[in-house]
Amino acid sequence: MLCFNSLRGAAARRRRRGAALLLGAALAAPAAHAQDVYSSQPFATRLHTNPAFAGLLDDYSVTLGFRTQLPTLAGSFDSGEAAADWRPDVPGRHHAFGVLIDQDRAGAVGYTRLEASGQYAYHTRLTREVALSGGLSAGYGRQRVGYGNFVFGDQISADGQITGPSAENPDFAPVNYLSVGTGAVLYTEQAWLSLAGQHLNQPSLGFRQQSQLPLLLSVSGGYKFFVKKPGAGTATQELSYTPVAAYSRQGGSHRLETGLYFTASPVTLGAVYRNLSGSTGVGPQQLLAVVVGVQAGALRLGYSYDVGLSSLSANLGGAHEITLAIRAFDKLENAYQRLRRRNYPIAPCPTF
Repeated sequence: MLCFNSLRGAAARRRRRGAALLLGAALAAPAAHAQDVYSSQPFATRLHTNPAFAGLLDDYSVTLGFRTQLPTLAGSFDSGEAAADWRPDVPGRHHAFGVLIDQDRAGAVGYTRLEASGQYAYHTRLTREVALSGGLSAGYGRQRVGYGNFVFGDQISADGQITGPSAENPDFAPVNYLSVGTGAVLYTEQAWLSLAGQHLNQPSLGFRQQSQLPLLLSVSGGYKFFVKKPGAGTATQELSYTPVAAYSRQGGSHRLETGLYFTASPVTLGAVYRNLSGSTGVGPQQLLAVVVGVQAGALRLGYSYDVGLSSLSANLGGAHEITLAIRAFDKLENAYQRLRRRNYPIAPCPTF
């Protein structure tokens, strides 16, 4: 039997017990059920969503992201991401490449996961207005659980004091694994549909209660309505609104999202409702993510905050997420190539 040093108060124990149930049911925290962390800015962190997004929106881009959530659950759960994609300027411009590095840390539990993957996408035109991108990814992951913060039953004396080392010998050796994924994005200048599957090989994690990383299936899409359509110039303005929807399933967890983004260059505002459900007895949990993005030349900055709408999710505290990206896209060259029918439409995802 073990405890956490930080869980000594009765109120704290009750709060964290409920939080752990929520994690297992809905929040997809790797420390609880080895599932992927979701992002409130999926279009900024799009390589994490689907490898087919590599090279789809830019000639090249570099993105850094950080998310912190669940501050009341034995320390916050922090996730960091570094991503880059590149579409070579070769005849046809069919090929694109991406690199993605993720790291997760789970507060006092001492859980860490580091995953790095390479991605490849192939772009092709189906008709003059419709294009398709297909992608593949292969990555190496390493996760471990540190038990320096654990307190075992044989360390607690009759008066409740912690004394001496434990005779327990916890076996939390680091686990290395290989994960593969694939995906496709069908898109026009105003609509897109994304389908993706991650962890297709369901790699072994070495845990006793869950030995495999579950398959993650996701579908998402949206439609952009232009009030003012941007032109081909470099100093162009856009006024639009974009409803979006997404559904994902991993193990016993389900996530359904609906949202709306409004863009008035150079600012994008968004609100996304998220419904999380699982199979551990905790009812569905609702959250609302508010997103703000600003574009300044090649620089993009995004910030989002998650608000719990259900009592349990609200007790866990909010989630902050920030992304910073440098993107390059030659709009004049793209317009020229499109006139010659040698290029593809630009996917209308509400990036910033």
